[in-house]
Amino acid sequence: MSAIHLTKDGFENRIVNIADMANGWNFKGDKPAIIDFYASWCGPCQRLSPIIDELSEEYAGKVDIYKIDVDDQTELAKLFRVRTIPTLVYIPMGETPIVQSGGKTKGELKQAIESLLLK
Repeated sequence: MSAIHLTKDGFENRIVNIADMANGWNFKGDKPAIIDFYASWCGPCQRLSPIIDELSEEYAGKVDIYKIDVDDQTELAKLFRVRTIPTLVYIPMGETPIVQSGGKTKGELKQAIESLLLK
């Protein structure tokens, strides 16, 4: 199972209602999540993409993993102040999102998942 690609509608159905964000973070998911902000022309994003898909399979049922194309979903990228790509947003249950920029190895990502999302 590959990571799920999100549009604004999917984001609002699965992550948070954008209009309600002014009142605080109210995550709609039933398990922790990661959002990979990427662009198809980005070399580091292309290297990260298969790793994200592998992790989506490995953590199926434990962590939801999503991808958002910054060129198609500029409003969503602005919500998280994405200035460089790839940018990963870790969404732990009951906590605010954690934003990290830059490519990561599979080992680094697994460590982040375990320490930030499955603690």
